[in-house]
Amino acid sequence: MDQKAVDALIDLLDLETIEANIFRGLSPDEHRQRVFGGQVAGQALVAAARTVSTEYAVHSLHAYFLRPGDPTVPIIYEVDRTRDGRSFTTRRVKAVQHGRSIFTLSASFQTPEDGYDHQFPMPEGLPGPHELPDFHTRMEPYKELIGDWYDQPRAIDTRYCEEGPWERREDKPPFQNVWLTANGRLPDDPVLQICVLTYASDMTLLDTSLLPHGSSFAAGDVFMASLDHAMWFHRPFRSDGWLLYAQDTPSASGGRGLGRGLVFSQDGRLVASVVQEGVIRTAREHGV
Repeated sequence: MDQKAVDALIDLLDLETIEANIFRGLSPDEHRQRVFGGQVAGQALVAAARTVSTEYAVHSLHAYFLRPGDPTVPIIYEVDRTRDGRSFTTRRVKAVQHGRSIFTLSASFQTPEDGYDHQFPMPEGLPGPHELPDFHTRMEPYKELIGDWYDQPRAIDTRYCEEGPWERREDKPPFQNVWLTANGRLPDDPVLQICVLTYASDMTLLDTSLLPHGSSFAAGDVFMASLDHAMWFHRPFRSDGWLLYAQDTPSASGGRGLGRGLVFSQDGRLVASVVQEGVIRTAREHGV
């Protein structure tokens, strides 16, 4: 547990209201070259939800990463109240830094209703989260190699069912399964629960597209950057309970990789679906 790190994540997602449709978000005091994509997506969703009645729940989001975010300056989120309907409400959010858009998000909200209900089953035969080592245990052999990152507070606990990216030395099947949870207690606010999953969903998905090629971000020989990100939220869940992120990669081509993910609660309910495409280039191709 790292409640202090979780509280810092909650603060990160708690935007400052500038005007009715304008919000300001900050970045953590970390040594990053660009803003983490999950952060700007989570903050943008918070901004959208701040302009919607609490009787509506977000059911989908579609986002584009336009430019790298600057972690040293605030991000301004401008919300367009696109449509207010009886069943569905739509918002569009633009994230701005240095006078330019760095990210856009469209989110749709719905009032609760009953209807048909089915889902894909949860993958079987996987170890549970408590059967797998946590980050510090698994990374201890690499402690000297990764330096300060080893001791950095971790708001999200991730546990790989298969080999982690840092352990890969050869081509692998095009899928991976990762248990994840907030590393402490979250408030009961359902919007915050969804925004924390939105934040976490960007942590491992794009790396899945490198599995068939025997590489990963940890190898240091590849450049990766998210291009777009889409999520659908199917059933209520808590992000401070264990969730299985079952990920696969249908295709990589043209310097881009596609990753898909299904998110299951520990009791087997499908709670969210995720799709992301991103740039994947070797360091040589990227000019590094």
